[in-house]
Amino acid sequence: MALYALAIFIAALLLFQIQPIMAKMILPWFGGAASVWITCMMFYQTGLLGGYLYAHMITRCLGPQKQAFLHILLLAGSLAALPVMPDARWKPLGTEEPILHIILLLSATVGLPYFLLSATGPLLQAWHARRFQSILPYRLFALSNLASLAGLLAYPFIIEPRLTLSEQSTIWSLTYGVFVVLCGVTALHAMQAGHLQTTPKDSATTHDGYPTVRTRAIWFALACGSTMLMMAVTHHLTQNVTSLPFLWILPLSLYLFSFVLCFDFQGAYRRKEYLWLLTGAIGIMAYGLAVWTESGLSLRIVIPAYALGMFVCFMFFHGELAARKPHPDHLTLFYLMISIGGALGGILMGIASPLIILGYAEMPIILLLCSLAVLAVHRHAGRLALAVSACLIVGVTIASGVYMNSYLKHAYVMARNFYGDLMVSVNDRDTAYEYRSLIHGIVIHGVQYTAPELRREPVSYFAPHSGIGMAFAHLRRTAAHPLKVGVVGLGAGALAAYGEAGDTFRFYEINPLVAELAQREFTFLADCPAAVDIVIGDGRLSLEKEPGQNFDLLVFDAFSGDAIPAHLLTTQAMELYLRHLKPDGILALNISNTYIDLLPVAVQLGRAFGKQVTYIPSAGSEDYQIYYAAWTLLSAEPLESPDIVEAAQPLPVQSDIRVWTDDYSNLFEVLR
Repeated sequence: MALYALAIFIAALLLFQIQPIMAKMILPWFGGAASVWITCMMFYQTGLLGGYLYAHMITRCLGPQKQAFLHILLLAGSLAALPVMPDARWKPLGTEEPILHIILLLSATVGLPYFLLSATGPLLQAWHARRFQSILPYRLFALSNLASLAGLLAYPFIIEPRLTLSEQSTIWSLTYGVFVVLCGVTALHAMQAGHLQTTPKDSATTHDGYPTVRTRAIWFALACGSTMLMMAVTHHLTQNVTSLPFLWILPLSLYLFSFVLCFDFQGAYRRKEYLWLLTGAIGIMAYGLAVWTESGLSLRIVIPAYALGMFVCFMFFHGELAARKPHPDHLTLFYLMISIGGALGGILMGIASPLIILGYAEMPIILLLCSLAVLAVHRHAGRLALAVSACLIVGVTIASGVYMNSYLKHAYVMARNFYGDLMVSVNDRDTAYEYRSLIHGIVIHGVQYTAPELRREPVSYFAPHSGIGMAFAHLRRTAAHPLKVGVVGLGAGALAAYGEAGDTFRFYEINPLVAELAQREFTFLADCPAAVDIVIGDGRLSLEKEPGQNFDLLVFDAFSGDAIPAHLLTTQAMELYLRHLKPDGILALNISNTYIDLLPVAVQLGRAFGKQVTYIPSAGSEDYQIYYAAWTLLSAEPLESPDIVEAAQPLPVQSDIRVWTDDYSNLFEVLR
């Protein structure tokens, strides 16, 4: 028993540690987009399906000796993938389809090790059941989820703050080598059980012991529903509640913890009592969807409320799964159906939804599906249960309608792609101060008045009294020539408002849809008298390919959204920027962010290169659509313009924050 448990525990631990390790390694190649995490999660769900399918097929089609031989052969072959580190040849050129490129990259880098780690749980549990003829394999399933939870939580709190990516890769690869040996020994041990037989006995099976089609369909539906809920809430929290980039950990942790409780603690889920808990949980999330999204309610209330509601729903889905688990003779089929449901749920949320739905409607849909699932499970539980379930469906439908009306009331254009949800809204329609906003999730990326006399006014984060406005004013006074400006992050193109005849403005934008909307729905670029170029692709990767641009001003407006592109604030990135800047040029960083304090990072980076760092926060004005903005200006010499000297604020005297590199960054240490 101990041998099987140890192998399963290490496999699950490695399985959920390689996920954030690989995602963090490739995140810079795709602009730090939050959708990279969603795509990776979808790949891992599909990889889990492959591993479970493999475990099911070999335990059904091969004898014990052949099973062990094949598995040992694959384990030995997987060592060729070590150490796990993506090859630089996989860096995108900018023309690839991101989702397909990420899937191919992950398959080539970690595909076989991940496949075998995924297969370990169901395969070793099947071997254990054959060897010892006990029901204990389901306790091993709970142990596997506990190890997965430990691996997931260990990464942001223990591993990431202390180890570089190279060190993480080395330690993970060495541990995987130990796992290969341990799993190989377990396979040899399992060979000795070839003569043992089991007798199927379970209420959820037919007379010959094989689970019915209906039973398998229920397994599939419950697994699919819980995965869709996890991904929908993750997306909703990160896109529509707060820009905090770590909230993907919370849903996945609760998802795994509910598996542990349901499969290892009898009585943790009781259907009768959970009817009332589910009604309250789904009702709270539906109410939050309708009311909290725009109310600005404290995150100390919103996030725990969604977490509690989500956890109760996970307990429902996984408790119903545990209640329907078959005899261990069919456990690989059970896990296979769970993995198929999880993979399909991931594909529906990660690929199908962005292609089918223009706006963000996944959360209303999944809450309605959860309500229908409650009704289906309690349809024979009596009139009271039916009435409660029906009222829940009606309430969710009304709340979803209120949310969608709120979401769409100012919408003029909606669009989605790999990089997220985009909307152009129109406010104060048919007035002298009508304006348009470009919104990604809940983050505004540019505002423009539509009146001809106002539309060239830079507002939002780019007002004349902001740090970037003062940088332009300083360069106009000190430079004896037209300006050459580079901007990473196009948004609505608002910085083009500072362009003058003879200037050159070169924008770098990773999202082609943003470029399309900026040119079609806003006029900053068309009205600009300067020469304007737009380069599609990640700003840093694009700059790496270009010869020195000799910029007077290089602007980074990419840090206010839901996913902070940490690769733009490393020493290697700084070396690249200095290659493109004139010796007396200015590097401007828009570090405005409600939840992440990037000032210490920018200060440490500037000091590491001997640069003068000027920090300029500026107040907003709702009447003029001007927002609070925090800009950091890095220059070779102090910026002595009177307005800059007056507006500049003191810098941190010293900081314990380590200078970020391509091999090390830690966003947790700069949370506000």
